[in-house]
Amino acid sequence: MTISIIGAGPGGLTCARILQQHGIPVTVYDRDPYPAARNQGGTLDLHADDGQLALREAGLLDEFFALARPEGQEMRKLDPAGRLLAHHVPAEGELFKPEIDRGQLRGLLLDSLKPDTVQWGRTLERVEAPGLLRFTDGETVETDLIIGADGAWSRVRPAVSEAVPEYVGVTFLEAWFDDVRNAHPELAELVGQGSAMAADGERCLFAQRNSGDHIRVYIVQRMPADWAGSGGDVRGRLLEAFSGWSPSLLRMITDNDGPYVDRPLFALPVPHTWEHKPWVTLLGDAAHLMPPLGVGVNLAMLDAYELALALAGSASLGEAVGVYEATMLPRSAEVARRLENGAQGLLDVD
Repeated sequence: MTISIIGAGPGGLTCARILQQHGIPVTVYDRDPYPAARNQGGTLDLHADDGQLALREAGLLDEFFALARPEGQEMRKLDPAGRLLAHHVPAEGELFKPEIDRGQLRGLLLDSLKPDTVQWGRTLERVEAPGLLRFTDGETVETDLIIGADGAWSRVRPAVSEAVPEYVGVTFLEAWFDDVRNAHPELAELVGQGSAMAADGERCLFAQRNSGDHIRVYIVQRMPADWAGSGGDVRGRLLEAFSGWSPSLLRMITDNDGPYVDRPLFALPVPHTWEHKPWVTLLGDAAHLMPPLGVGVNLAMLDAYELALALAGSASLGEAVGVYEATMLPRSAEVARRLENGAQGLLDVD
């Protein structure tokens, strides 16, 4: 049998690694021209009961802990005046959800795969027919099973579902801070080793420590999806929106290194299900895109773990896909219901 995974994110790579651990050949196709073609994003917390479970099955848990940052579990909650409201400091040896940079996790998974498992620079145009992939370069690939691990705007999803992501009414504006101990010592002290956030009911500032002495800040507001690109001075508009906030917190808006990155939030309808097809399935954001509240990569890796084990233990591809979807679809629907208004909840004072 031939198995094709579309998307070399954590979910797709985890699935490929576990399949290879069970002696099952697999090819991963990704649109990036090479592994380091773009920044992979911020930091992730991998939970003991899903993300870490997948890494254990992949034989990579020790390597993960060598890279992870348990101190990143620290969390500070502030009010807009900068006063500390709550402070979680992880206990010594606490490993329930240590942090790791997304790029480090991807590198760990890529290095674990057999050579040439990932074909780079292969952008899927569409699933043309059952078992037939058409790429934007005009080439086609025939395969027995297609696994869509290609994220929010999946090109595989239309093969099983007409659902499209919808804007949830909240937008993130990302700001980067480099060499924070030397260039941004006040911000480094404010954020600590993990995360710090403050909200007033309409807007929120959320800062996360990354490896390599970096901090990423997410400026969260209820705004139209095209707010940042609608013209005018973005920083000036932000300072007007956050007027009255503590100068120490406003550094998250004014002192960033480089441009802001606009990230409006989208989610799939809840529940998102489809009729079983034995030759195609989805995992991660392609299957259940939700607000970014700490579960996305963990669910993607849990999906990958369960799908790979189903493929290793079933008599046919169709049976394996059915076993996997019978667990994944109700689980993702339950989590999506709980998080349906979660992006709005980031703005709540409590």
